[in-house]
Amino acid sequence: MVKLKTIVLRSTAEFQMIKITDTIRSFVEECGVQNGIAAVISAHTTTGIMINEGLECVETDIEELLERLVPKDFPYAHAHFLPSYGATGSNSPSHLKSMLSGNSCLFVVENGRMIAGDAQDVYLAEFDGPKSRKVYIQVIGE
Repeated sequence: MVKLKTIVLRSTAEFQMIKITDTIRSFVEECGVQNGIAAVISAHTTTGIMINEGLECVETDIEELLERLVPKDFPYAHAHFLPSYGATGSNSPSHLKSMLSGNSCLFVVENGRMIAGDAQDVYLAEFDGPKSRKVYIQVIGE
């Protein structure tokens, strides 16, 4: 059995970590798959899917680390006119942060429930907001 859910989220800031754990858990439980896997995938190149402890201080640490690793004021090659977009690409830091965070994660589904650690939360990490974003949750199993 394969079940797919698309969730649409609206970020409200350039950087934002939006918890989607409860949405994933609910879908896994509703879809009827007893044993398998749940895949969570972002549809965007300037967002990430992250698993981490759901604490505001951890979110702040993640944001600050990514800012140090990928500063806005670096002379990125992507900061030039892109004829295909008709505009200047100025969001290279967002692409690089997405690459560092990854854009997907997997969870085991056992007895109809998503298996995760006690402190694990799943986030859609926005690096280029505010924007409307899509996340796909696909549950595969029996």
